[in-house]
Amino acid sequence: MTEAVARLTLPGLAVIEGERVEAESGATFHNVSPRDGRVLNLVTACQAVDVERAVASARAAFEDGRWRDLGPRAKKAILFRLADLMERDAEELALLESLDVGKPIRDARAVDIPLAINTCRWYAEALDKFYGEVGTSPVDRLSYAVHEPLGVIGAIVPWNFPLHMAMWKVAPALAMGNSVVLKPAEQSPLTALKLGELALEAGLPAGVLNVVPGLGSVAGEALALSMDVDMIAFTGSGPVGRRLMEYSARSNLKRVSLELGGKSPQIVFADCPDLDAAAQAAAWGVFYNQGEVCTAASRLLVEASIKDAFLDRVVAVARDMVPGDPLDPATVFGAMVSERQMNTALDYIATADSQGARRVLGGRQVRQDSGGYFVEPTIFDRVAPESTLAREEVFGPVLGVMSFSSEAEAFRLANDTVYGLAAGLWTSDISRALGGARQLRAGLVWVNGWDACDITMPFGGFKQSGFGRDRSLHALHKYADLKSVSVTLR
Repeated sequence: MTEAVARLTLPGLAVIEGERVEAESGATFHNVSPRDGRVLNLVTACQAVDVERAVASARAAFEDGRWRDLGPRAKKAILFRLADLMERDAEELALLESLDVGKPIRDARAVDIPLAINTCRWYAEALDKFYGEVGTSPVDRLSYAVHEPLGVIGAIVPWNFPLHMAMWKVAPALAMGNSVVLKPAEQSPLTALKLGELALEAGLPAGVLNVVPGLGSVAGEALALSMDVDMIAFTGSGPVGRRLMEYSARSNLKRVSLELGGKSPQIVFADCPDLDAAAQAAAWGVFYNQGEVCTAASRLLVEASIKDAFLDRVVAVARDMVPGDPLDPATVFGAMVSERQMNTALDYIATADSQGARRVLGGRQVRQDSGGYFVEPTIFDRVAPESTLAREEVFGPVLGVMSFSSEAEAFRLANDTVYGLAAGLWTSDISRALGGARQLRAGLVWVNGWDACDITMPFGGFKQSGFGRDRSLHALHKYADLKSVSVTLR
């Protein structure tokens, strides 16, 4: 593995107008690996002037029709070629992802990169299967509705699944004929920059996909305030989401799509059909990717009659999740993305301790000698519904456990949150399952499983988890305008 890393060429330049370029000012930032706290490389820090150049390039590409007006067969061929190139370089992409964000290389190889490739292929295949409508009209008129691309899309993507989340936005936006300016999180620029290079190799016309690394407060702000961006598609934190809506109001009323995380409940009833499977889902549902998942099942609600015995099963699963070197293929639990994020998780753990929750597992920083940012899987029992741990998103490996005595109490506790991204329940009662799915105020509801869906189903939340949908054919609607045309026959 060390030799493979040594052979890597780490991308660091922005991709604008079909060229790999530095910032006009020459500014760069340190890209630090959470695996060991060392600087991986210097990455271009795009400033407002660089972002505007990228936006102008995207606008020119859209207006002259070099991509927008390309026939569906030609578009498909290029997107399929991009997917093939990603597959060719899958091992390189996996290494870049693991180095950049600290996730286990086994997950990058088996999950992140294959799913990103599949997303590209899925939307390539879907782009000519998205139809308009013909209206019911008088005999002397033909009325129809067509979907047209919005124009320039600013995609601002998170650091937890960098390439995967980028493709959730880039692939459908391109499939609809838009131009895209992609702003990766400053913690995870590498695979986005590599994607920009591969897109050019695949034959995507210059200016259709620009990649602008940089600080969110600089490059992200410039993109969101641009008068020539038609939409911002964002996945990230609530405070930044609110700021993006303010920027829309201050600029050109651009559309904004937000996926802002959650405080997702997983409910286990006493009639759960498989307690071992539920225990696996309870542990992996919150600890996968070191808890840095927007749908993390960070609230576990268990019926009181089985709570203690079930919690023992969950603890037994989590105890085997030992933090290790992300580049070791045997590692199942890697590093947190940054020192700041690690300290945030540790602060939430200290707060839960101080507020009277009972810590039953973990809670410590580990592997300090590596220089990296590692926190043990942590479980708290007897978490009060009004406590900080029950109400705020940690975005780290911390699980809060609560009990309930009735079905009504379970759903009340589950919905007692400002978020509404995901929820799940385990039961053998079909009426409870279907009724609970209706009662739970979340954009994704899973019954007798967790994260049990794929690209064919829409992804997004209710309440303060945001609005707009990624994945599925519904994502294509997001990147299109609907135009009604009526032709009077003379």
